[in-house]
Amino acid sequence: MPEALDRATQSVVPEDLLGMVLDRDELPYELQGFEVGREGVLDNETMAAQGFPGSTTGETRATGRITGYLREFFDPVEPGPEDTGASIIAATVVHLFENEETVWSWMKKRFLGEFKRFVGKELENQQQLVSADELQFDGFSDRVVGLRTLQTSRLGPVSSTIVDFRVGCILGVAYLVAVGDVPREQLVGEIGRNLERKIVRV
Repeated sequence: MPEALDRATQSVVPEDLLGMVLDRDELPYELQGFEVGREGVLDNETMAAQGFPGSTTGETRATGRITGYLREFFDPVEPGPEDTGASIIAATVVHLFENEETVWSWMKKRFLGEFKRFVGKELENQQQLVSADELQFDGFSDRVVGLRTLQTSRLGPVSSTIVDFRVGCILGVAYLVAVGDVPREQLVGEIGRNLERKIVRV
C-alpha cells in the first residue's frame, strides 16, 4: 500500500463511506438487473447484532472498528430450490478502522477466524453453516483474503463467495450469494476490484 494513500485514508470520516460502495451500474453487467435491497450505516451495535451468535457491541468496538456502510442488491425474480447456480444477492461494504493494523487483525481473527469456528453450528433462523473454505484472489493492491461458505436455507444449500481487502484503514468487502454450492470467485473478484478502485478515487 503506497504510504501517501495510507495517510489519505486516515482522513476519511464516516460520511465518506456512502460514496465508496458501488452503485448498481458499477456492478458487473450480469448483475445490473438487480434491485437495491438493504442499505445503510453499519455502526458497531448493528454489526454486533448481525454478526455471529455471542457478538457484542463492546467486543466489536474493541477491535478498532469505527463504523461502516452497506449497499446490497437482490434479484427481483424470486428463486426456487430448482434454480441451482442462480445469483440472488450481491453487495459491497466498507468499514472504517482506527488504523491499518486493526483492519488486518479483523480480516484474520473476525472474518476468517469466526467463519471457521462456526462451521457445523447453528446460525440464525435455524440455518447451519456447513463449510467455510479459503479462497485466493489476485489483482488487489494490499492484503486480501477470501472465503466460499455453504449454509442451509429454505431454498436448500446456498453459497456465499466473499472477498475482504485492505486500503489503509479501510476494509472493503464484496460478496455474492448463490443457490447451491457454486463457485463465484471470478465475479466477486471483479466486484471487489471495482470497489477498491472507487475507494481509492473517493
